[in-house]
Amino acid sequence: MRSRLRHPLTAVAVTLLLTVPWLWFFVTYGGYGAVHVGENITAGMAVLVAGIAILGAAFLLAWAAETAEKDVPRAFAIAVLAVLAVAPEYAVDALYAWQAGAGSADAANLAIANMTGANRILIGLGWAGIALFSIYRAGSSADAAVEKRDGFLADTVMLDRSIAVEITFLLAATAYAFVVPFGGIGPLDTLFLVGLYVCYLLIIVRGEVEEPEAHVGVPAYFQNYPRLPRIALVLVGFVFSGAIIFTAVHPFAEGLETLGLQYGVPEFFMIQWIAPLASESPELVVVAYLVNKARSTAGFNALISSKLNQWTLLVGTLAVVYSISAGAVGALPFDTKQAVEIWVTAAQSFFAIAILTNFEIDAREAVALLALFSTQVFAEFYVIRTYAEPVATEISITILYAYTAVYLVLGAVLFYLRRDSLQRLLRTTVRDARGAFSSGEN
Repeated sequence: MRSRLRHPLTAVAVTLLLTVPWLWFFVTYGGYGAVHVGENITAGMAVLVAGIAILGAAFLLAWAAETAEKDVPRAFAIAVLAVLAVAPEYAVDALYAWQAGAGSADAANLAIANMTGANRILIGLGWAGIALFSIYRAGSSADAAVEKRDGFLADTVMLDRSIAVEITFLLAATAYAFVVPFGGIGPLDTLFLVGLYVCYLLIIVRGEVEEPEAHVGVPAYFQNYPRLPRIALVLVGFVFSGAIIFTAVHPFAEGLETLGLQYGVPEFFMIQWIAPLASESPELVVVAYLVNKARSTAGFNALISSKLNQWTLLVGTLAVVYSISAGAVGALPFDTKQAVEIWVTAAQSFFAIAILTNFEIDAREAVALLALFSTQVFAEFYVIRTYAEPVATEISITILYAYTAVYLVLGAVLFYLRRDSLQRLLRTTVRDARGAFSSGEN
């Protein structure tokens, strides 16, 4: 009996059971978009049922990605995982971009607010939190990626140098992001950003299929299947978990927003921070799972890949959705506040990439990312709760400019100090790109 409970399929069955309550609501009330908080489900029930389903789907997604490493390049498997895990963020932003194209005056600003909030959460909470969790877990697990060093908060997470391609492309997207606010997000931005991501995919998909790491549990069990059944299981895992995450995250976010509004949290703040936190939760669960298995490198690779696809595909497709809705090619417009939100998001990314140029992130750097992110969010929350419009917006813009300057100065200093590491990063990217295309021709 005990051996049956420890069988990998038992873990899969239990995880699937976590999604059943949400599937019941989904089918009972008519499918996607039909489950509405306050109409056919309470806010608390939405958070509980949808949240548990997202948790189960996140584990299924992680197992599918780990199993896939036996048949496709690890970077490509992680890229697929990253896209599926943040698919809800695409859906939310696409909805606001569509409403903006249909004539909504506020929807475009909401789209930018939601996008910038999600991107800053991914670094400020994701990168920083996972680095600190990896260092904490290293005390009780054999994680080769964590190196103990003398000094205050000096322990370091070492990244795989194969992530050079992702970091370089993210740097290119970040540099371009500084010009995006001039004239709105338009067709040229789409061409550059989506094209950048396509180039990245072409490189990683041509990479070699490495011998997968020694997995345990569910991934190890499925990797022993014959090739065709194994691939089928991976595809089913990706599709099913992606569908659960995509359909459940909106009621989950709506439930959180409703609970927040009941306690006096402003709606715009909820859309920029609480809703993206809900949509990013599957990704953070997956990465925490990988770190818990002493796979910090794979976890960080997933976070960096997520940041890259959000900073390219997500931003680039907003203009496409807006233009289709408007019935003509155009640029998604937004106000000055959202332009500054894009700049501070780009500046945060600039600083974060500067940290990773030497393929390391120590506890001090993680704390710096977390502190800068959290103090900025709390400062803006204080402002919007204390001051009326338009004074609140003016103060918020000033705060955002200040944090943009801090991020840029810190990033510039780090890039200067690590200029040799930056050169090695770029050389590694060029070498990997050439190797990928040369191997694809052979």
